[in-house]
Amino acid sequence: MNILLLALGGSLGAVARYLLGLLFMKTFPKPPIPIAMLIVNLIGSLGLGLFFGLYFADIPLGAYDDSLYLFLGIGFFGAFTTFSTFSTEAMQLLRDKKTKGFVLYSMISIIGSIFVFAVAFMISALMVS
Repeated sequence: MNILLLALGGSLGAVARYLLGLLFMKTFPKPPIPIAMLIVNLIGSLGLGLFFGLYFADIPLGAYDDSLYLFLGIGFFGAFTTFSTFSTEAMQLLRDKKTKGFVLYSMISIIGSIFVFAVAFMISALMVS
């Protein structure tokens, strides 16, 4: 049952990432940095922070037997966000000698994702307690 929940959440997360990515690529056709996956990753980090804060009021380390955590935390948000695409796009910026874009994209992606996760987590955890 756990594998099924994980697979279902992952499938939905991957489809949501793809569709949202397409929407952002159409909205911003020639951005200076890869904006589509940047926004998707920030939204995913925000969503995961909200989920952890509202559901656990903590950041769980061993919740692998919790059904909702498997479905949303690992499945949906794990597939929705994508470190591999971030890495590929960052390397493309370097390959194209767009050093400023690489630095900007990397910093916003990494620091921004941690920041929005932390803010969402803290606010939602406070709402629960």
